[in-house]
Amino acid sequence: MNKQLIECVPNFSEGRNMEIIEKIAAAIRSVDGVKLLNIDPGKATNRTVITFVGEPDAVVEAAYLAIAKAAELIDMTQHSGEHPRMGATDVCPFIPIANITMEETATYAKKLGERVGNDLNIPVYLYEAAASNPQRKNLAVIREGEYEGFAKKITLPEWKPDYGKAEFNKRSGATVIGARDFLVAYNINLNTKSTRIANAIAFDIREQGRVKRKDNSLLGEIERDQEGNAIRILGKLKSVKAIGWYIEEYGIAQISMNLTNINETSVHIAFDEVINAAMDRGVRVTGSEIVGMVPKKVLLDAGKYFLNKQNRSIGIPEEEIINIAIKSLGLDEISTFKVEERIIEYMLDSGNEYPLNQLSIKEFANLTSSEAPAPGGGSIAAYVGALGSSLMTMVANLSANKRGWESQISYFSKVAESGQAIKDTLLKLVDEDTQAFDKVMLAYGMPKETEEEKSKRKAAIQAANTYAARVPLRVMQTAYKAFPLIKEMAEKGNQNSITDGGVGALCTRTAIEGAYLNIRVNISGLTDLEVKNAILNEAETILNNAKIAEKEIIDFILTKI
Repeated sequence: MNKQLIECVPNFSEGRNMEIIEKIAAAIRSVDGVKLLNIDPGKATNRTVITFVGEPDAVVEAAYLAIAKAAELIDMTQHSGEHPRMGATDVCPFIPIANITMEETATYAKKLGERVGNDLNIPVYLYEAAASNPQRKNLAVIREGEYEGFAKKITLPEWKPDYGKAEFNKRSGATVIGARDFLVAYNINLNTKSTRIANAIAFDIREQGRVKRKDNSLLGEIERDQEGNAIRILGKLKSVKAIGWYIEEYGIAQISMNLTNINETSVHIAFDEVINAAMDRGVRVTGSEIVGMVPKKVLLDAGKYFLNKQNRSIGIPEEEIINIAIKSLGLDEISTFKVEERIIEYMLDSGNEYPLNQLSIKEFANLTSSEAPAPGGGSIAAYVGALGSSLMTMVANLSANKRGWESQISYFSKVAESGQAIKDTLLKLVDEDTQAFDKVMLAYGMPKETEEEKSKRKAAIQAANTYAARVPLRVMQTAYKAFPLIKEMAEKGNQNSITDGGVGALCTRTAIEGAYLNIRVNISGLTDLEVKNAILNEAETILNNAKIAEKEIIDFILTKI
């Protein structure tokens, strides 16, 4: 069964004392099964956002230890900062990441809340998907009045905490714990110091908008409905909470937003809407910042959005798309945006990266030519296939940028996207083939003194060889997908690059034939004939079709040159 993963993003009311922040982070790191992804302190807000991920029980333990350490080290009677807050650990959300439902995630949030309330004597309120009271689902509603107002607020019957005593904890305040969808904390920078202008822009774009006033002035009488509720003029963006504030550290005003559903309002759409609202008020957007971490998709979607606006192909490498997003959103205006520290998938892959993919072409060639048995023919086959797909993708991108072919950009861009996906998969298989070889060697190296050891060794060898055969089969399956695209580019692409497509076809066939040879070797010792024949039959079918496909492409190209 695949592991269940929860992300936890607690916000602590300390952003200036790095010794305190590091002690809280150390409490999180002390728990096995948890990976700390990011620490993001803010001096002006005097607030730190920490992001970590792990299996549910480990996350609960790490969150509890962090909250306990914050209660020990942070004195709320001495705290001040730009960001609204109500406790030493202000809010602690759980976010489902993999193989776990929101309902299950909420159960773990409640488990943490009960422990914090009972053992640490900190009043705990549940919010979002974990909320026990619908009136408390919204974090802003719970936090209204902030720390300074909670001594009175907690005595009201309707504000009895979900866990812990209904008594004001003067040192630690109160904590909000819950489960929610992924939220992006996103700030947009303005070329003004005016909090009034920043707030006006925030009201223009946030979902709840602003209250309606009779003379449309800031101080005009509020218009109300028949029940006496204030009438609101809704803002432009769904699932967006926003306020304006001045950040003395930067010397600018910002629009501070929480994008609570990035499927409804993405980072790039929020950015462009703020640009429009700012221009209407005579100010400019100069850049932006993401607080904490985001899924890779957030920046890939943004990069593709801006590339489309520029009428350029989006079928370029992932790293380039993300760089376009960073530059277009101005994410590096205030500080360097380090993708390896800000993108969740990159942090999770840290330490598990593909080592052969990190080598230069010279280093890769030198390693291959050394006395080491790996990388061998399987890895080379996968790499040659990646080069073949890369050449086809190059033709697609050159065609997309050809003058006079502007009407076909969308078509060539989609072909290039497909080529990038094939290339990326094959590059991963370069390393996976070497890892498969290592598994085979480990299996053959197992002890074989006793009958039990012999039995375990035999089973391990069979499993390792089966895996070692399936990896090159995936190379064949993946590389073969490039042939129809290569043919299309030979026929419809930029004819100045037609021979590049031809070399791509030759590389693709080489990759498939090389992977086939590896399969033949790795299945030779398999005793499960059903598995053995299934792998071999599929491999031979792909091989025969690849020979035909390559010949058709090369024959066509030779008629054109």
